[in-house]
This record gives sequence, structure tokens and C-alpha cells, in this order.
Amino acid sequence: MTDFTRLPDLALRTYGGAVVAANDESFAEREALIRPGPPAFRAHTFGAKGQVYDGWETRRRREPGHDWAVVRLGLPGVIKGIVIDTAWFKGNYPPHASVEACAADGHPAPGELDGWVEIVPKSPLSGDTAHEFTVDDPRRFTHVRLNVFPDGGVARLRVHGEVVPDPEFLRDLTVDLAALENGALVTACSDEFYSSPNNVIAPGLARNQAEGWETARRRDGGNDWLVVALAGAGTVAVAELDTANLVFNAPGWASLKGIDAEKAALDDDAAWFPLLPKTRLQPDTRHRFRLDSDRRITHARLDIYPDGGLARLRLLGRLAE
Repeated sequence: MTDFTRLPDLALRTYGGAVVAANDESFAEREALIRPGPPAFRAHTFGAKGQVYDGWETRRRREPGHDWAVVRLGLPGVIKGIVIDTAWFKGNYPPHASVEACAADGHPAPGELDGWVEIVPKSPLSGDTAHEFTVDDPRRFTHVRLNVFPDGGVARLRVHGEVVPDPEFLRDLTVDLAALENGALVTACSDEFYSSPNNVIAPGLARNQAEGWETARRRDGGNDWLVVALAGAGTVAVAELDTANLVFNAPGWASLKGIDAEKAALDDDAAWFPLLPKTRLQPDTRHRFRLDSDRRITHARLDIYPDGGLARLRLLGRLAE
């Protein structure tokens, strides 16, 4: 696993991604490309189209050309790396693939997209393998196009990168400054044994424990924590700590601190100031708190005591001028 795979998957279906077009999906549906979780497989499971695959698979091409699928990113941003995973496709994978990207305003139909640029050149693929490709392009993209040469099956397409929101929908509005979709990111964490800490700032509601952040059981008398770099410097008026689905493993308590990293270093403990004192939490509950501080912050630190899980963290406020 390379460093870019720790960044959010901008194309993930649960983040709002969608496979908006494909020239062919004869054997297996295009939507599987961006499903969360690893591809599944059960041998000797046949449907009307043959062996059932958890991926996108096109027919055997008998004419010149190649197959393709277009993905609208749920979280537009700067792409740092691509993973093309041919898991379980052993005799029917494409021998080569490339990836293009474009940026579009508004809500265009697939046929209206233009300005495609190549971000992964035509590269060889192997069967049943997760192929990682680093991308070095500073531009913000909204769509990607996966090209397979000439045909075959791909289980998953992962598009890892840094979220860059449209500022038009942040300026002069009350927004979630800790939201992944607004450009926030978890930059430090004490423990991610069961799940990624960035889950806690993901869009939407967590449907199960796996879609939140959960730590291992602590035996050392300490407590777990994470640090969120906010979408931008601003003030926070409301904090929401949601322990949904965490019935027997929610934290007993939690607290919040803030810091302006443009004025002090993150490792300066004295520069952090309280936003929410240590407060009792309940299992499987959406907790909302009005905050009294009007101080500007760039980062927030969530401490949970002593350990456990959190489904979502929301910090509602306004960006600074």
C-alpha cells in the first residue's frame, strides 16, 4: 500500500460517486467499480450471463476499439493516485488500461463532458491484482474515465486524492467545517485498529459500525484521540458527536479542543483551548452541543475516553473572511 491510498477515495459510491456511462456492461454491471469494500467472489456461481463477478465486465470484443466507463467523483478534488483492481478476474482481465480525467461545472450529462486529459498512461495489467498508479497533476477534477484495452473485467476503481470543494457553496454560509466533502481531513489519530478515522467525517449517516471510526480496547489508562484539519479557518458554533450503531462500544466521554495553526504549532499543547469540556456520551445516540467559543480555529482535536467508536463528527460554523 502506497501513501496515496490513505487519502479518501473520491469516487466511492458512499461518498456520492456514480458510474454515469459505459460503452458495454454485458457480463457485469458498471456500478460495481465504485462499491465500498473489497470485491467478493463465489466460485461456480452462474447466472444467465455466466459466472457472477463483483466487478465490471464487458463482452469479448470482435471489432477494433476498446471499452470504457465514466465515473463522476462524489468528492471532486486533486487526484494523487489510482488503483485498478482486477481481483478475481484471472482469465478475463484487460491486458492494458489507462485513465483520463476532466473538470466540469454544474451537472453535465456524460455526452457533454470534454477537456479530457490523460492521468494514467496506457499500462499493462495482470489478473487478480490491485495495480497502483501515482498521479502528478495539480488540477481539480470532477470526472474520470477508465479505458480498458481491448475488453475484460475490472473489479474496483479507486481514485484517491485531496478534496477541493466549490467555494461558492462555503462562502458566507453555515457549513460543516469538519466535513470531508468540504475539504477537511483527519491528519493525526491515536488508533485506527478497526476502521479509518476519516470515516468519522464522511458524508451521510453511518449504516453500521464499519462506517464509523473504532479503536482497539485500551489497557494502559490513556485515551484515544484524533485531529481534524478543518475545511478552512473559521469559528464553530455547534458540535455533533454521533455514536449511532455503537451500542456496546461507544466512548464513555468525549471532549473537543481547537487551535489556530497559523498562530501556533500543533504540537504546542498550551496553544490548544477547550471547545467542549469532557462530557458524558450515550451509546447509539446523536449528541448535539452549542459551543460558546467565538475564537478562530484551523484544527480541532477530539478526545474520547477511554476508547471505543464514533460514527460521525460534525462541526457547524462559518469560514473566516
